[in-house]
Amino acid sequence: MLHGIARTSKHMNKLGKYLEKENFTVINTDYPSTKHSFEKLSDIIHNDIPEHTEERKTIHFVGYSMGALLIRVILSKYHYNNLGRVVQLAPPNQGSKVVDRLKNNWLYKKIYGPAGQQLITDQTEIKHLLTEIDSEVGIIVGSKSIDPISSLFIIKAQDDGKISIERTKLPSVKSHVIVNTSHTFFPSKKEVQTQTVHFLKNGYFANN
Repeated sequence: MLHGIARTSKHMNKLGKYLEKENFTVINTDYPSTKHSFEKLSDIIHNDIPEHTEERKTIHFVGYSMGALLIRVILSKYHYNNLGRVVQLAPPNQGSKVVDRLKNNWLYKKIYGPAGQQLITDQTEIKHLLTEIDSEVGIIVGSKSIDPISSLFIIKAQDDGKISIERTKLPSVKSHVIVNTSHTFFPSKKEVQTQTVHFLKNGYFANN
């Protein structure tokens, strides 16, 4: 499991505990999300994986927000013979208009670092890192905003307060489900947790 930018593994704890109850072995990864670019972060995470996994066991990936993008980067650079399914939670797959607006702000730059600059909607410079995932992919997105300013004046579309639903999509991915929750509290919501487990076990979402 990969947390989002400026978060830690603690933000994913409730989801991790739910997965463990469903008999998954959980690796809730911490990584320095605000210190490096996507390229460097993907290397750090990939190099940590062998210490916690067994080659004979299937490895699934679950990523929240920027963590979901890093899964794409990792899988574009490295091949896993035992790759299972991938679940993206509130992923900015096509970048974030909110980041477009904030990217040049000095405080945003200071807090979110190099990777924060790569979350823009113009993905020209990182396109080579975001190739198609050779696996079953499920995308869970939110439709509830607790940030009315961003929603009304920047995003201007159905969104979770940070990312519009349209910008979470990938052309090749048909498994896409909407839940009534906001971006900030996404991994701790029960419907997100149950849908994550359902996809990992079955390759499709419940009631979808």
